[in-house]
Amino acid sequence: MMLRNWRKSAKLVLAVTLMIGAAAGCASKKQSGEGETELTVLLDWYPNAVHTFLYAAESQGYFKEAGLKVKLETPADTNDALKLVSTGKADLAFSYQMQVAVARAEDIPIVSVGAIVRHPLNQLFVRDSDGVQSPKDLEGRTVGYPSLPLDEELINTMVKSDGGDPSKVKYVDVGWDLIPSMTTKKVDGIIGGYINHEKLLLEKEGQKLTVFDPSKYGVPDYYELVLTASESGVEKNSDAIKRFIEAASKGQAYTVSHPDEALKLLLDQQSADFPLDAEVEKKSLAILLPLMDAGNEPFMSQSAQSWSDVINWLKEHGQLSKDVKADELYRNL
Repeated sequence: MMLRNWRKSAKLVLAVTLMIGAAAGCASKKQSGEGETELTVLLDWYPNAVHTFLYAAESQGYFKEAGLKVKLETPADTNDALKLVSTGKADLAFSYQMQVAVARAEDIPIVSVGAIVRHPLNQLFVRDSDGVQSPKDLEGRTVGYPSLPLDEELINTMVKSDGGDPSKVKYVDVGWDLIPSMTTKKVDGIIGGYINHEKLLLEKEGQKLTVFDPSKYGVPDYYELVLTASESGVEKNSDAIKRFIEAASKGQAYTVSHPDEALKLLLDQQSADFPLDAEVEKKSLAILLPLMDAGNEPFMSQSAQSWSDVINWLKEHGQLSKDVKADELYRNL
């Protein structure tokens, strides 16, 4: 099951604080034997459809053209990526917008340098047959979530925004057994599953689902996935990071225009430890591409408004230990 969630903030804060005490600074630029700048990039999870643009950029030579030698790594634990980049063990890491805000409120020197998936993937799933027409219909029903209290806040916001009473929703901590909890009807709905992964797997098992986007019901339209660096890393490596983003943007453009070919590049590189379902990944990429589209803005661009909205929502729901400002959390290079 996907252990990519960012919201175990207490453990994250403690671990990062200890690591910052043991290591100072950020990963410095290293030169390979070919004179290219080396960058270590930590993924948020094992390679899957959302990372297709990186493999496209590598295979099409865009990183090399930019004078970069990029090392893509999967952390042993998905919480490790942010820890490692904040302490100089890696140059860049995939993470989550709300996680960056929570981390900065705890004085962890992380900034987002690019928005990758621009809209929520974590959405509310219910069975079609149960007659839930909108979030307020969850009153008196049971919602499964993966041990993470903020998922409850997402549902509470959605229900309240829809005119319902959140106190009448029942919650069951199902851990990461999100899919079994739905197929066995242990719960009436789940939060914590992604529309490009768990939803597809449930549908493959024959489940017919209705899905509700939190951003349509009072939750900010947040960036699901972002690219992060440490503050000192941005200061020292801004040119290399900018070149990485430009090359990655070319990889995304290639993926948009050649989705099947780009996906094959990813599938050819899949880990034997985490084999991919080609059919699921193809559907996943089709879902992701529109959600990664920045419109008239450059790929990975970010807005102050998005960060302000996220900060305000987290603060309203008691998720920030102190105030932070939007311009502290992101950089458009």
